[in-house]
Amino acid sequence: MTADSLLALVPTYGVAVLALATFLSCIAMPIPASLIMLAGGAFAAGGDIALVPAVIACLAGAILGDQAGYWIGARGAGLIDRIEAQHPSRAVLIARARNFSARWGAPGVFFSRWLVSPLGPYVNLISGAARATWTIFTTWSVLGEIVWVSIYIGLGYAFSGYIAQIAPVAGNFVGLLVALVLALA
Repeated sequence: MTADSLLALVPTYGVAVLALATFLSCIAMPIPASLIMLAGGAFAAGGDIALVPAVIACLAGAILGDQAGYWIGARGAGLIDRIEAQHPSRAVLIARARNFSARWGAPGVFFSRWLVSPLGPYVNLISGAARATWTIFTTWSVLGEIVWVSIYIGLGYAFSGYIAQIAPVAGNFVGLLVALVLALA
């Protein structure tokens, strides 16, 4: 399914598509959720869907997707424990990863929701596998998702007449940010 065919579903199925797209993108499915949220904001500006339900649907989908990713990672933590017990050299690396997650976990979760959103699904999995505190993960995840959804729905709503020009620029900007973060890491 192409991005165009996904976008065509927004005015037909409305907020359900927004919720499903954000959920799937947060569990690492290749769904252009940011583009779909831009379209959702534009459709809300045009009166095709209501703004508040669109925002709530995007937030609900994103938050549930983050939670699913976290718990998928947490269920895989036993495998990490076995590797740690059987391979002392890998145990050192795992301990470093856990320490990094414990030290930078909250800001990493927050910024991976909206600033470097393509990394978000993987941060969800790592947070769960590293046994990050669920309440801290959830708090920073929700705050980050509020920013992400507000930015994209808001841009789509405010600039609905220019959505075709905004979408590629937003995609390129996010790609640039991810490349910079990876290069710095």
